[in-house]
Amino acid sequence: MKKLLLLLIFIVVSCGNEKKTKKSEPLIKVEDFVAVLDTVWNTEQTPIRKRDSARRIHGVDSEEFNKYHAIYKKNHVVNEEKVRYILDTYGWPKHDIIGEQGNWTIANVLQHSSLEVREKYIPLMQQAVKDKQLEARFLVRAEDRIATDKGELQIYGGQMKYYPETKSFNVWPVYDPENIDKRRAAIGLGPIKEFLKARFDFEWNLEEQIERSKAFEEARKDSIK
Repeated sequence: MKKLLLLLIFIVVSCGNEKKTKKSEPLIKVEDFVAVLDTVWNTEQTPIRKRDSARRIHGVDSEEFNKYHAIYKKNHVVNEEKVRYILDTYGWPKHDIIGEQGNWTIANVLQHSSLEVREKYIPLMQQAVKDKQLEARFLVRAEDRIATDKGELQIYGGQMKYYPETKSFNVWPVYDPENIDKRRAAIGLGPIKEFLKARFDFEWNLEEQIERSKAFEEARKDSIK
């Protein structure tokens, strides 16, 4: 009887240890990063491309647009979970493991996420840029997009906006325009004037942007009062 009791205890303990071992195994392993992120990219971007094509052809109220938008939203929930699991478990992956495509995939999924989620992972992105694991352009896009979504001055000048009153595009107002090139250089980016000309065929005028930023801040302070 005593031997039988000991045997039962041994079996229970063994089963418990086995369950603990299984629970501790990562849901996504490092060697699976590339395959997982490739799937994330395809399921995130394919419906977006089809949705945007449907918008251009049929309009935003069309059945085709709504169909692909619903697919994208459903896929994004799953994709965000995968990306957040990787970042929460391992930190920002090494570039030599996931490559530029992997970085692009993670950055895009985060860019499509809520403001709260994007703000959570900005420190990881900043460190990845410092460690030369992530190109600064991804961080610039993320930080400037967060600033514009919060109605604040952007930092690096990467976000443009269409202004109906002038019927033209212009830079979303920038924090401390006089020193924007110093901030950009500090993370490995070229001058704002060269970037805007190449990316948007837009002419940067420092004096104009100083005035626009000043007016933006004054209007923002008045709205808070």
